Amino acid sequence: MNSNYSTTILVVALVLASVAIAGVPGAVSAQESGEVIGQPDISFATATGEVSAGTADELSIAITNRGSIDKGGPSQYENRVTTARGMTMSLDDSNVPIDVQAGELSIGNVPTGSSQTTVPIEIAEDAASGTYKIPVEYEYQFSRVVDYDAYGTDYSDFTRTRTGSITVAVTDDARFEVVDITGTAQIGDDSDVSMTLRNTGAEIARGATVGATSRSNALTFDSGGPSATSYVGDWESGETRNVSYGISLAPDATQRGYTLDLTVEYQDANGISQSSEPMTAGVEAIDEQAFAFSDVDTSLRVGEDGEITGTVTNQGPQSAKSVVVRYADESATMVPIEESVAVGSLDAGESASFRLPIEVTSSAEASPNLIDFAVNYRNADGDRRAYDKLDVRADVAPERDQFTVELAEQTIETGGSRTIAVDVTNNLNETVTDIEARLFADDPLDTGDADTGYVESMEPGETVTVSFELTAASSATPDKTYPISFDFRYDDQRGNSQLTDTMRVPINVVESSGGGLPMPLIIGAVVLIGGAAAVLWYRRQ
Repeated sequence: MNSNYSTTILVVALVLASVAIAGVPGAVSAQESGEVIGQPDISFATATGEVSAGTADELSIAITNRGSIDKGGPSQYENRVTTARGMTMSLDDSNVPIDVQAGELSIGNVPTGSSQTTVPIEIAEDAASGTYKIPVEYEYQFSRVVDYDAYGTDYSDFTRTRTGSITVAVTDDARFEVVDITGTAQIGDDSDVSMTLRNTGAEIARGATVGATSRSNALTFDSGGPSATSYVGDWESGETRNVSYGISLAPDATQRGYTLDLTVEYQDANGISQSSEPMTAGVEAIDEQAFAFSDVDTSLRVGEDGEITGTVTNQGPQSAKSVVVRYADESATMVPIEESVAVGSLDAGESASFRLPIEVTSSAEASPNLIDFAVNYRNADGDRRAYDKLDVRADVAPERDQFTVELAEQTIETGGSRTIAVDVTNNLNETVTDIEARLFADDPLDTGDADTGYVESMEPGETVTVSFELTAASSATPDKTYPISFDFRYDDQRGNSQLTDTMRVPINVVESSGGGLPMPLIIGAVVLIGGAAAVLWYRRQ
């Protein structure tokens, strides 16, 4: 019993020991040895399609390492011998019409499989259609042989330099260039700009459109957006096409050059959609159209019609057609009799005179005023435009009588009547017509029936004499001054009837001069004579 038990324990112990030894990593391999032999196998290809002459492009290069195993072994050692470590490469463009815009390229480790790298290139304008081989010189390090045994690993490392090539296909498709630009962009206005482009390629561009995009928010197209397109149709090699765009430049834009990016979209000879290389076009900005006033003169007075005269000058930079000077103020006390006056077309630097009649209401105050004006005009395209950065300083004079009156003789005898001659002067700055003058007097003065006078017309500053009848009652106190009053109704220059305020003028009453009896005695004598005549007539009867 004890013998069998001991044998069982020994067997179990041996089994456990063998399992433990098998479970230790490398326990078996540590007893192995061997040799792995191999090397990288590098090739190159172009992942880019056809490129066009006269363009810049990115050349995508595919690098493939297929690896070569002459004697196999553990995978880590096979990977070691097939990996190209620290690989560099350079392209020799000396014999091709392709300029490689890069020197030596550092690729790094290249295991088996494929990877890609890109280099910028420029294809010459005169590059003929066809394929071109570009030599590729590349260098890397690798382990040719790996020897391994229980005591370690030994690597046989080498540096290898090789030459391969890539093939680039060049096509002479439609290509384009900007030949000429005409037109400028005026600040604060719409303008037209035209461009001439040429197809410098060897192929036709079918159904071509030219797209333009502004790089500045200040410059927009007539659509209101930052870009526009122009259709030009089929475009043969060597032909030129003109495209025009309506553009707008903001009023606060800076006077400088503005850049447009141009692209031609078309179909090639095979019906495949193509997009040209981007082109640029510069558009020069010119200053905002401006006008100025000079030699301004004003004759404004409270309660009267006046005028503002002056000279308007087109300061350029463009000619202006159908120029109109316009009253643009919103004052409630100044009313334009004519809101605008046309002065014709003005070239840049040319001037013209203007006159605008203005009515100043009676509620206005006599003070200096700044009056807003504007100039309306048509630009070179016939579009209406306005320049509203103008004002005029005008002094408004105090209100005055429209007419002045002066008596040639300012006395009248008590108890007497006489014709008074009144000198009436037109104080207004305009000719007035149908002037009716009226005389007013209070007791002891009386106007009788001849209290009005009429004048057909009076020029500004003109004086006429109007006669009236005036009587002083015998009750008038000698050596006393009494007032008489006048008012005038007239038609102004616009045909509107106007009535002046009443004007008072003094007249002196003087003692009756000798050579006549006092009025009471005269009346008494008449009564006595009449009574005597009546008595005599009665007796004769």
